Formats: sequence, structure tokens, C-alpha cells
Amino acid sequence: MTMARDRIRGERHVLARGEAGYPARLEEVGHPPARLYVIGNPAALAPGLAVVGARRATPYGLGCARRFAGLAAERGVPIISGGARGCDAAAHEAALAAGAPTVAFLGGGLDEPYPRANVGLFQRIVDAGGALASEHEWGFAPLPFTFRERNRLIAGLARATLIVEAGLPSGTFSTADAALAAGREVLVVPGAITSASSRGANRLLCQGAVPVVDDDSLADALMGAFGCLRREEAPGGAARARPPRPGGAAGALLAALEAEPLGMEALGELAVRHRGGTDALTWLMVWLAEAQRDGLVARYPDGRYGPVVRPPRS
Repeated sequence: MTMARDRIRGERHVLARGEAGYPARLEEVGHPPARLYVIGNPAALAPGLAVVGARRATPYGLGCARRFAGLAAERGVPIISGGARGCDAAAHEAALAAGAPTVAFLGGGLDEPYPRANVGLFQRIVDAGGALASEHEWGFAPLPFTFRERNRLIAGLARATLIVEAGLPSGTFSTADAALAAGREVLVVPGAITSASSRGANRLLCQGAVPVVDDDSLADALMGAFGCLRREEAPGGAARARPPRPGGAAGALLAALEAEPLGMEALGELAVRHRGGTDALTWLMVWLAEAQRDGLVARYPDGRYGPVVRPPRS
């Protein structure tokens, strides 16, 4: 049962199918919900970009979710996701930071918000003019099957779905399947072929999904789906300063980590190869600490080190 502190504050609405306010795009999904239960602004349930990915996301996945959701939100595109830990939460946070509306479809009733750790995020979504939505009554407890069912609503409301990280097997695939079934475009951020967290995403690319490999490719996809023009930097405008790229052994290690995440054994071999001398491993430990401090690399949950995806330039 929901504690009082977990109850989401905001206007409550019940949108019945066939009545005013019910999102027309949800008529195109399999088994359109008879009712939508909404907290917040029902007008936020507008066609947008769905951004979904792994719950146990790597820094790479979280960075891609923030980056690309932020780029879309800055162009006024609503961001739709599932409110889960990991990539979903990162996408919602990016939309809030950009001042764009965002919608979270929850797996259970809105008086049983899950995960509890994201209740604060859910409240900020509502307070910022977005919405929480569910096809289940207010007090319906979230169950494993309800999360897969809600994925069709995320994909159905969206004009396109962006997969930023997904392993195999992955519940994210059901969102991609629902998007294809509803005639929506599926966009995918590729990952390293050695990364278990990206095997599902890379498989979707093999099956014909549209690759999003940089800011321009996302801008092209947004242009096709929403008519959003690219935002070119004004002549003479100051770009965000980036630290100079290191050379020597540091540059070689950074390039290797940008290609694929590596564990300490592989990093040690690279340090010896490029640095030489008896102090190579000591130098490696110092460099890793400094590189993490400077935001160049991150330590992944499995102990490997890999790239940090930078936010878009403003």
C-alpha cells in the first residue's frame, strides 16, 4: 500500500476511449486501453519521442539517453518514457532540464508508483506541466506483465522510438515491437559489439532500425518525424570549451576506451606498451583517477572502464 509521502500530488483525470481528451494515437495500438488514468496535464499526452533503454544502464547508455532526449527536448519535442531506473529516468531528467514536457507511463496504478525511488522524479514531472499515465486504476499494484503491456502505450503515443541501450534478452524489445506494429519508426544508438548491454540494440540495427550515431543523425530523424530544423550555431557564437585531447600514452588509452570498455588487465597491457618503464601500472592508476575526475572515462558496474558521453553543446 502506498505511503502518504509517496502519493503524487496533482490534478487527476480519467480519459475514456472515444471521449474528448483521449489520445487519438492510442487508438492505433493493440488493445487500446478503455481508460487512461492521468495525474498532471492531460494535454501533455501529445505525440513525441519515446526514449527507452536498460534499467541497469552503463554510463554510456545514461549519457546517450540524456544527450539525445535533451537534444529533442530543446527543439520542443515531448519526451515519453516509462519512468524506470536507468535510461528512462535519464531521459525524463533531460526533458525537465530543457523545460520540455515529459510523460511517464507507469506499469501499475498511479497510487502505486514504481519504482518508489523515482517518486520525486514523478512529482517533478507533474509539477513541470507533464503527466503520469496508466491504463490501470489508481490503486492497481504493479506486476511483471503490466510493464510489458504498458510499453505499447509508450510506443503508441510516440511518433518515433529511440532505443539507447538494450541487452539480450531485454524488455526494451517489446517497446520496439510495439512501435513497429503501430507503424512507428524505431531509432537505435549502436554500442560496442563486445558490450553485453548493447547486444539487443545492435541486433535491432541488423533488423533494419535507423541508426543514431551522432547529433546530426538524430536531427535528421527529428526533421522527418516532427519537422524540427537543425539548430546551427550562430556565426561567431562561442562553443562550449572542451579540454584538449591528450597525446602520448594518455591519448592512446583514451582512444582504446572510446572504442570499447576495458578491464584492468587490458588497460595494464596498454599502459606497458605505450608508457613503458617500471612505473607503467602506477602511472595507469593515477591517469584513471584523473580521467574520471575530468569526466573523460567512467568505471562501469562490471568493473571495466569506458567512455563518458558528453551532453550536447548549448
